[in-house]
This record gives sequence, C-alpha cells and structure tokens, in this order.
Amino acid sequence: MKIQLETITSNTDRSFSMMYNPRLSDLFYWHFHEEYELVYVEAESGPRHVGDHISTYQKNDLVLIGSNIPHLNFDYGLKTAYRKVVVHLRRDFIEKHIQKSPELASLNTLFERSRYGIAFIGSVKKNIGEQLFGFEQLQPFQQYLQLLEILETLSKTTSFELLHNKPYTKRYSERQQDRMRAIYAFVDKNYHQKIELSEISGISNMTKEAFCRYFKKETGYTFVSFLNRYRVSQSKRYLMSGKSISDACYSCGFESLSYYNRIFKKVTNENPSVFRKRYQ
Repeated sequence: MKIQLETITSNTDRSFSMMYNPRLSDLFYWHFHEEYELVYVEAESGPRHVGDHISTYQKNDLVLIGSNIPHLNFDYGLKTAYRKVVVHLRRDFIEKHIQKSPELASLNTLFERSRYGIAFIGSVKKNIGEQLFGFEQLQPFQQYLQLLEILETLSKTTSFELLHNKPYTKRYSERQQDRMRAIYAFVDKNYHQKIELSEISGISNMTKEAFCRYFKKETGYTFVSFLNRYRVSQSKRYLMSGKSISDACYSCGFESLSYYNRIFKKVTNENPSVFRKRYQ
C-alpha cells in the first residue's frame, strides 16, 4: 500500500490553487502541508479523518483545515461516483494579507477556528460547493473576488462544528512522521483482523511498553482506543451499505457484538442499530 505523509507547496504565483476531481480513492494519502485547505466532496459517504478526528460524512462534506494539520484524502476507499474540489490557500497569503487587512478583519475568526478543523453543516455545504465548482469558468481575478466572498460567508455562518476540542498542533519530527506513517498504514491494512500489540510495536522498533507510552503521548489515545475508533468508522460504511450489524462488527475486526455495540455507542453516542436505521 502506498502512503505519503509530506509537505506540499502551492503554485508560488497564485495566492491559492485549486484541484477539481483529483482521483485518489485507491490511495491512503495521509499528509499535511503549510497551506490552509478548503475541501468539498459529494459522495454517498466517505472518511473524514483530520488530525485526531475520525468520522464518516454523508452525501457531502465541506471542511476547512488549518495549516499543518495532517489529514486523509476525503475520497479514500470510495467505490461509488463522487466529485471533489480542493482549494489550497497559501499560508503567507492568509497571515500577511488577509489577517493584516482591516477590511478583511471578519475573516480572522474563521482562520483561528481552522486550527481546530471546521466541518460545515446544513445548506451552506452545497451552496459553497457549487460556487467552488463554478470557479473553473472564471478568470483569476474573478476567482479571487469570489473566494473572498466565500470566506466571508463561512466566517459568518453558525452552521459548523469544530473537529477538535483545542487547536491541533503539529507534533511530529521527520523520524516520527515515518514511524506514524508505518503505524497508520499497518492499521489501515489489518484493522479487519486481530492486531497483536507485539506486531504494531515491532514495526515501530519498540518494546510493547515503549510503544504504548509513545503512541499515547503522540496521539492522545491509547492504541486500543485509536484502533477501536478506526474500526467503528469503517463499520459505518458496512451499515450504510445495508449490511447487518453482525457483518459490520466482524468484518471490521471486533470479536463480539456486545463489545462492538458498547464501543460504537461510546464513539458516536448512538447504537449501531439506530445509526443503521437512520441511514438505511
């Protein structure tokens, strides 16, 4: 499995860059970059994994991700039709132009919130998404003006949720990035089966005890807690595709229905049966 965790750089002659319908569904692309990212995706459902936050979006998603917050591509693993647009806003454009311009002061709160990761909800998602797709027909100057209007709209809306309880800070050195990359790749490949602590600590070249301390320090979760959250996120796809609760449970690595039900409720605040019925 190919996986990347790296810094990317936008075109230096533009304040922002855009990608329309990049196709990365077969790539587990865990990455970060200095640019702020505004991403809109339309799909039946898909993964929303930003920093420590793991969940599943339905129908569409509009998320603003702050500088250097690691995240997974929002189309990872999608098998159905989808469309996506990604906007990368240069960090110096935000910090030296927008945040320094009195006329744009209303946007400061928006970019402060982006340090938490922002998922927008309600009709604003679809409206902004359609505007972003319309950028393809505009000249750069019109795109620039339209982007400022979009950012102003997002700064004023109350239809959003923060993805973290506190601002996410980049924690990984180059060596740690390589280590976390290997851990994430292993989990993604093997979450559906039993993962022994000796296996995951072995690929990190640590003892089990050292690995447990390291993982908790770097992610804020015990490895078991992180693995359970990841499995619950994956199990949602099974439930939304019409699979039974039992299928979702055992296909995602849980060894008993009672444990699966308990963990699902703890992570999502609802039972698998309620979730399945809601999205059936």
